[in-house]
Amino acid sequence: MEWTLENFPVGMNELDPKVREKAIEIANQLKKEGRINELTVVDEAIQQAQEWFLNMEG
Repeated sequence: MEWTLENFPVGMNELDPKVREKAIEIANQLKKEGRINELTVVDEAIQQAQEWFLNMEG
């Protein structure tokens, strides 16, 4: 099941909405690829989304 803006992991509750949206996108992609353990998908997605946001802000 894919995560959405209405149905996402609890660990993403406190994220800025832009970061949460990107984290959901990344998490869904990581799940599809099966590259990492499902237990670490959320943490990895949040980390990548936060880096994306910082890079976007310059």
